[in-house]
Amino acid sequence: MDGGSSSGLALLGRRALVTGASRGIGKAIALALAREGADTVLLGRSESDLADVAVTIRGFGREAEVLICDLLHPPDRSELISRLGRIDILVNNSGMNIPEPFVTVTESHYDQIFELNMRALFFLTQSVVNAMIAGQVKGAIVNITSQMGHVGAANRTVYCAAKHAVEGFTKALAIEVAPHGIRVNSVAPTFVETEFTRPMFADQSFRESVLSKIPAGRLGRPEDIAPAVVFLCSDAASLITGSSVKVDGGWTAQ
Repeated sequence: MDGGSSSGLALLGRRALVTGASRGIGKAIALALAREGADTVLLGRSESDLADVAVTIRGFGREAEVLICDLLHPPDRSELISRLGRIDILVNNSGMNIPEPFVTVTESHYDQIFELNMRALFFLTQSVVNAMIAGQVKGAIVNITSQMGHVGAANRTVYCAAKHAVEGFTKALAIEVAPHGIRVNSVAPTFVETEFTRPMFADQSFRESVLSKIPAGRLGRPEDIAPAVVFLCSDAASLITGSSVKVDGGWTAQ
């Protein structure tokens, strides 16, 4: 595979920071951005997995930097971003969920979900935006949320609350940074089958329940999510900000 633009949405000369880039959706996004010409900074906890992604990206003729970081226990974010240099694109992909009934949710589980899905995202974005403004970078930020940021579901009270919060944050930030030429959008996937979620879908009753709510009739794949992110980061989306692209097979249309 070469590093040429596959769809005309060229990102050549831009530098993208992708969190949770070691596998699944984050990996697919990083590879898609690289195919469109972007150099990448791959942030995650697994050095070996990130290294494998970096090798593939370099095979496209693009630069790839590996950044080992646990966003639940991050170093100083401003210092981290200052060391990275210019960032044109930020994709906030890292996230987690602990599905459980509302009546059994512990404060520890609540704190973990909000710490990664909202607080870490908020303050990493703050550091990147400060750097963009200082460098007069007209950048693009994409937050990977969920269809659960638009609807509700049993056993997902904390996750839904966190993802709704990110959707609200996306809209508010988009308004605030628009005068600086920075765009902020979200991509909200349905259930996506990845290495991490595959064991969950081994439960046939759960799988059938999920599929019954997706009019398109199938689970998402990481490769379904990445093109939406590429589009929102490209000049083709230059007038799109404060929006959420739902890649959900029709789940939220019902």
